[in-house]
Amino acid sequence: MESDAEEQLRIIERAEAAPYVSYPATPWWYPPVVGLWAAALVGAFGWWRDNSALFFTALAVLIGLEVAFITWMQRRHGAMPFPGRGRPPREIGRLWKWYFVAVGVFVVIVAVVWWLVGVPAAAPTAFVLVTVGLWYYERRYAVIAAQVRERLA
Repeated sequence: MESDAEEQLRIIERAEAAPYVSYPATPWWYPPVVGLWAAALVGAFGWWRDNSALFFTALAVLIGLEVAFITWMQRRHGAMPFPGRGRPPREIGRLWKWYFVAVGVFVVIVAVVWWLVGVPAAAPTAFVLVTVGLWYYERRYAVIAAQVRERLA
């Protein structure tokens, strides 16, 4: 009886974890493209904030690209997990926490570079930090998802 209940709990945990561990790998171009997007966002705020028409056009294009990409990813994955929604396995939850800490640190670094050196240095800094950060995150996510699958097997 007890082993039956334990097995049922394991089945439930496997089902809850499925959207997080059956996540298809993102394309190879994902980190550099998002890095370019971040650099363009910094550039739009830095170079065009005095020209409302250029600034809002650039912002609209960047937001449109982001919405299109997220929509594509959701269709590709199906049940795309987002931080703050659902109950990810604890290992993935920890990775998400570190991801958001890193995002905050990257924003501060880009802001300091912008303040000390200017937009021409801040935009490439954003590109490098976002590209390398996402590349690392994607690799860690794959490793952790494999560990979760193994634990729940």
